[in-house]
Amino acid sequence: MTQTTENSVPRPLPEDWERALAVVAHPDDLEFGSSSAIARWTGQGKDVVELLVTKGEAGIDGMAPEECAPLRMAEQRASAAAVGAATVEFLDFPDGTLEYGLPLRAALAAAIRRHRPEVVVSINFRDHFPGANGFNHADHRVLGPALLDAVRDAANRWVFREQLDEGLRPWSGVRFVAFGASPRATHYVELGEDDLAAGVASLDAHEVYLSNLSGFDQKAFLPRAAARSGEWAGVPLATAFEVFET
Repeated sequence: MTQTTENSVPRPLPEDWERALAVVAHPDDLEFGSSSAIARWTGQGKDVVELLVTKGEAGIDGMAPEECAPLRMAEQRASAAAVGAATVEFLDFPDGTLEYGLPLRAALAAAIRRHRPEVVVSINFRDHFPGANGFNHADHRVLGPALLDAVRDAANRWVFREQLDEGLRPWSGVRFVAFGASPRATHYVELGEDDLAAGVASLDAHEVYLSNLSGFDQKAFLPRAAARSGEWAGVPLATAFEVFET
């Protein structure tokens, strides 16, 4: 697994592939930038599967987890539909207390072996988001390294051997893993106005969740972020990714 040198000249994310697996911790994670790129890719006829490691059940302070989880799952399915991702799957790890370890790696490796993606997409796992003072969510910081390890695990038939008995063959076809909204971005995806509009619609689909965030301007957030990334990349609109090549 190699990382493109940070602070290098921004380069376009390769798009000569057909299948991607987008893996994040919570409903709404993809929608803070990456979903606009997903809209572009599905518009090109690519297949993008969304995998949520938790059900987001701890995400709304005034709503009990058993009530929150079904709501947030429904909002994620509506969000995925807005950008053309036809398949949404959920694992059952606990929201807010995700731990790095073999159970998480095994579940991610199984998903990679099952879906056989050429590209894996996720969210920033660094300590901070670009321009933000707050510390990144613990689940995000755990998921990134586990996902990178799971890509390697999925390729090794002698790791999680029991999955062979379940019909899950090793998969070494992942070309790179791209983390959106990273402060160490190396690549970009140029967006059209329609891609950005679909991304905004996908964020809007998290209606109840967003209504519980104080001071967040959801209509302005993605256009501003796309313009900033576009300025960095030298194009009108973009979303940025930190890329690890395999």
